[in-house]
Amino acid sequence: MLELDQRVQVLTAVVRLLLALIKISGFQLDRSRLPDAATKRVILTAVAGARRALSLRAALRVLKLSQARYHAWAASEQSCALDDRPSCPRSVPQRLTFFEVSTIGELVRSTQFRHMSVRALALHAQRAGTAVAHPNTWAKLIRERGWRRPRLRLYPAKPKLGFRASRPNQAWHIDVTILKLLHGTKAFVHAVIDNYSRKILACSIAEKLNPRNTCHVLVEAGAHLDKPTSADVFMDSGIENLNRRVDPLFDTSALQRVIAQIDIAYSNSMIEAWFRALKHNYLFLHQLIDFVTAKRLVTFYVGEHNTTIAHSAFDGETPDEIYFGTGGHVAQELATRRLKARRSRIERNRSVACGACPRPPPRARSDRTA
Repeated sequence: MLELDQRVQVLTAVVRLLLALIKISGFQLDRSRLPDAATKRVILTAVAGARRALSLRAALRVLKLSQARYHAWAASEQSCALDDRPSCPRSVPQRLTFFEVSTIGELVRSTQFRHMSVRALALHAQRAGTAVAHPNTWAKLIRERGWRRPRLRLYPAKPKLGFRASRPNQAWHIDVTILKLLHGTKAFVHAVIDNYSRKILACSIAEKLNPRNTCHVLVEAGAHLDKPTSADVFMDSGIENLNRRVDPLFDTSALQRVIAQIDIAYSNSMIEAWFRALKHNYLFLHQLIDFVTAKRLVTFYVGEHNTTIAHSAFDGETPDEIYFGTGGHVAQELATRRLKARRSRIERNRSVACGACPRPPPRARSDRTA
């Protein structure tokens, strides 16, 4: 008895030392994940051996492993003799049957129901009684099994290139966009852009949608025209463009009005694309508190767009350089700088070496004499 008591004391001390070591290391099963199946199998085997002397609750308390997690591991270890199931259906009785999963797969991949969304198809199957399952279950099965729905869309071909002018002031685009301010009011931005150079010829911001603003930007843009030349002004059929205040501006030969998608097959998308860049690249990065703040931000971005922001379609030139023809040297300078940067990068990387890098063989000198 004394020998047994002494052995129990030794084993208890060893267990306490191991528990203290585990506590110091900070590893706990309730806070860690064990993705390795072999590691889980070792723990299950240890728990099965400990149940000869301890209850299951006591063994799991020592490991700090929850009963739900233990039973989930034990259930995944049970193999099923059925060919259509990876695990036994008796362990999870609410699981969909093989017939239901097959029916869902056939409906998902069927061309008869490709016009329905997954949620609508799940509800349709419930009403028909073919497969009664939640739409989220349908989405989970589609994701897990990689089912592909026959929903290849055939869109009509769209033009890749719109109208392009061959010189400055040949064609302009004019439009208006709405800015929503924080205190509930709105601001209206009118702008005129040159088709050839993408230069903003005129821009104004107002608190109301007034045809006078359209007249103002057209008159301001017209100051860039030489007297013998004329410009086609692309616009949509909005009320701010077609009214009795704007019509007199097109009675002369300097400006010719062109209604987009009516007088011409092309749209007015160039100025709309600039409005998108104005909003998403700059304005929406700030709080549009009031009209004064919005006007200051719009004025700043117009100046940056014309003079600073390089355009990829112009090989790095700005709209002002394209409009005035002063940026012919930019493309060559950028090509030279890219070449010099590449050579400098190669030399710098080749000059850096560590102890593990193989040393290059010494170069033979051709002028070495015997």
